[in-house]
Amino acid sequence: MTRLGGREKTGEGLGSLGVGKSGAVTALDLGASKVACFIMTPDGVRRADQTVRVAYMGHVQSRGLRGGALVDLEQAADAVSHAVQRAERDHADAVSGAVVTTAIGQQYGHRIATSVSLGARAIRDSDLFRAIASALGRANLPGRRPIHILPLRWTVDAGPPVRDPRGLTGDQLGLELLIVTMAETAFTSLSHCLALAHLDLEGVVSAPFMSALSVLEEDEKELGCACIDMGGGSTTAAVFAGGSLVHVDGVPVGGVHVTQDIARGLSTSMNGAERLKTMHGSCMASAHEDGEQIEAPARGDDPNAPPIRVDRGIVTNIIAPRVEETLELVRDRLKQSGAPFEPGASIVLTGGASQLVGVREMAVRVFDGRPVRLARPMRSPHLADAASGPGFCAASGVLVRAAYGPREAVSAKKMLSARIGPGATAQGQDGLVPRMIRWVAENF
Repeated sequence: MTRLGGREKTGEGLGSLGVGKSGAVTALDLGASKVACFIMTPDGVRRADQTVRVAYMGHVQSRGLRGGALVDLEQAADAVSHAVQRAERDHADAVSGAVVTTAIGQQYGHRIATSVSLGARAIRDSDLFRAIASALGRANLPGRRPIHILPLRWTVDAGPPVRDPRGLTGDQLGLELLIVTMAETAFTSLSHCLALAHLDLEGVVSAPFMSALSVLEEDEKELGCACIDMGGGSTTAAVFAGGSLVHVDGVPVGGVHVTQDIARGLSTSMNGAERLKTMHGSCMASAHEDGEQIEAPARGDDPNAPPIRVDRGIVTNIIAPRVEETLELVRDRLKQSGAPFEPGASIVLTGGASQLVGVREMAVRVFDGRPVRLARPMRSPHLADAASGPGFCAASGVLVRAAYGPREAVSAKKMLSARIGPGATAQGQDGLVPRMIRWVAENF
């Protein structure tokens, strides 16, 4: 059995995240509505247009997740196993590990600023390591597991940001570091879930961040943008400014909650409510729906029960308030976070729930007229129709990141065992210094 992720770097053009002996990268998107598995081989890296090609894929309905949390490990592991089996049917090597992208665990971005003394001399690699270690040592995040560590900006003597401070002379080297974390309990449950599915957990990455890598243009990252991933169990956001990820946040409300509202309001089954939402759901009232009748199965196991007939406008009146409330919650969370989300920054919507008719127009209203667009995984242009929708952006983003970065100050795989916090040093970070050295070598 091939062990994916057993090497730091194999396969030309691929980064270290989840790369196996064959050079393949396996991405597993664990969501509340579906589990998707994408496999990319080394020839899937298309450097000419900065895209990737998915060689094998599979997806199944998710189980064992509710409200943005794992609630039944065995059911979730069974869904993971089936998704992987579908993806590896034609793959020469069996999948034994994967990078998991998910929105569970109340993910949040922490920005930490620090500085180190230089003594009026030229900046060296070792000074970058000291600055990163200093920021990690200042992090006080009890009960949280870091999943991303990204330097946002460097400064010399409190001057303007510089991309590469090495060689510059000054008294102080400043660094702003972004640490994205998830709840430690959620991470532990996720690890157990993968173990039950007989898979190695090669890394955990944030779903909205991965979706953003799959759909955002470089101008959007530079000028400012929030990629809002409207999933089944939660709605999460990755905020970009100055070309970099600067914040991650979210709320535990998603498309499943819309389905539940319909089921309760119309006394229909969850399957019937999901069908109504998919086929007739809208966030915006329309003149064409006046008097239009739609049907849904009655709740219960009586096969002779007549179907429920309602005006289509009633369904819209159930959906619209929930979607509006969800977007307002995300908007308010971003305001409270203090993230650099300038008035001119745009909104990009991904995730399965973003496919509801009228969701873009509602987002324009909720976010005070900001530019809003709907997105699909444009960095994976050759996906089959069944996997080319906005719900598959996160899995695609994992492959984009493996091929093109961004690489982080500490690798995601190392974060599986890393400890950070007050009093930590570069030498005491479970061997993180070699990772920092490599990061500097690959990013400058």
